[in-house]
Amino acid sequence: MDRLGFYRDDLAALADASRLRRLIPRAGVDFSSNDYLGLAGSGRLVDAVRDALDRGVPVGAAGSRLLRGNCDEQEAFESEAAAFFGAESALGFGGGYMANFAILSTLPQRGDLLLMDDLSHASTHEGARASRAEARMFRHNDVGHAADMIAAWRAGGGRGAVWIAAESLYSMDGDRAPLADLAALADDHGFLIVDEAHATGVYGPDGRGLAHDLEGRGNVITLHTLGKALGGSGALICAPRVLTDFLVNRCRPFIFATAPSPLMAAAGRAALTILRDEGWRRDELAARVALFSGRIARLGLTSSGSQIVPLIVGGNAEAMALAAQVQARGFDVRGIRPPTVPEGTSRLRVALTLNATMDDVTRLADTVEELWPGL
Repeated sequence: MDRLGFYRDDLAALADASRLRRLIPRAGVDFSSNDYLGLAGSGRLVDAVRDALDRGVPVGAAGSRLLRGNCDEQEAFESEAAAFFGAESALGFGGGYMANFAILSTLPQRGDLLLMDDLSHASTHEGARASRAEARMFRHNDVGHAADMIAAWRAGGGRGAVWIAAESLYSMDGDRAPLADLAALADDHGFLIVDEAHATGVYGPDGRGLAHDLEGRGNVITLHTLGKALGGSGALICAPRVLTDFLVNRCRPFIFATAPSPLMAAAGRAALTILRDEGWRRDELAARVALFSGRIARLGLTSSGSQIVPLIVGGNAEAMALAAQVQARGFDVRGIRPPTVPEGTSRLRVALTLNATMDDVTRLADTVEELWPGL
């Protein structure tokens, strides 16, 4: 009996469909990371971690938060983050995937309805599968479709709360959610969950995100990741205190997981200070976005208007071939295929960061312009 046959066959099928993934080392100018503000290598973050070590902050939490894994550094970070983002409270998790999963698998209850944008992150879909609520998807950024689904659910006897989950800035398309309209719908029916992963640090006053004017409402929960524009790792759930208290008591991914490294809390505190002090980072990133957007317009391509720019190719093999050509010119641009994106929309995902200079952006645009007609 070949116990490994299924796995070999599955990998072979992925390879045949040009969907086999492999880990590759970093190489070339960074146009693929989520380090939008260039903070991952910031001297201020390095100094903050070094200072924390000098103050006796441990490298590892060595336990869950409900045991000995709780520490002053994490509590200070959560308090400062709640004040920074304008929320009543904040609760830290080891990463954005786990935080999203935690929200959706814990807060919506039996008898509730969970609606999520159909382009939501994989963590949202996994959280929905584990949720007690009935989960459904509405068409991307289509608030009317979401409203119709709620009306049909109510007409069918649904009496619970409605939880609406969306990303403020979508990770593969780089477009924005209609947050004001979604918030109005949530005001009528329940709660709004906003994943700010790709907006935190980049948009809003001091980088507070695209949902900054919704923070602090009693029916709004936001997720802010530390592993993208803030340069570290981990995530924060910002919400009314009754909901974060409920997570502490009922959320299995929180209760039974080792707490995040206290050093990441120190890095997070420093990152929030940098966001306040160094607004020029957002200005310089916006300049790169404007430059690249203008250049790809020559090819008839529409820019997302954000730091995430998808160049839609279509086929898997074609997208990966183009990515390989661009990489050979010295640019770290990755091809993205299903199931990360819908079938037929394989693409190059260009992530603009401060790790690339304006000259780098121009050279990448020249390369894309040269190679694109050959597809």
